Amino acid sequence: MTREEAIRFKESWAAVNQIVIQEERAKSFEQRLKELAMLFRTGQLLGWHQRPANDQEVVRARWQRIREVFAAKSSNEEKD
Repeated sequence: MTREEAIRFKESWAAVNQIVIQEERAKSFEQRLKELAMLFRTGQLLGWHQRPANDQEVVRARWQRIREVFAAKSSNEEKD
C-alpha cells in the first residue's frame, strides 16, 4: 500500500465514521432503549446475566499486584 492509498483509506473510514455518528445522533430515545434492551436480552440468552462471585476480588488482587510492582520499581530507582 502506498502512502497515498493509505491516506485515502484513512479518509474514507473517517467519512464512514462521520455517517455512523450522524445516524446514532438521529436515533430517538425509544430506538436507543430498544437496542439496549435487545443487548441485555442477548446477554441473558448467552448466559451472561450473572457475574462470577469472585469478580471483585480478582480486580482487587490485580490492582494490589500492580501497586507492589510499581512500589518495588520506585524503590529500586531511588537506590540508583
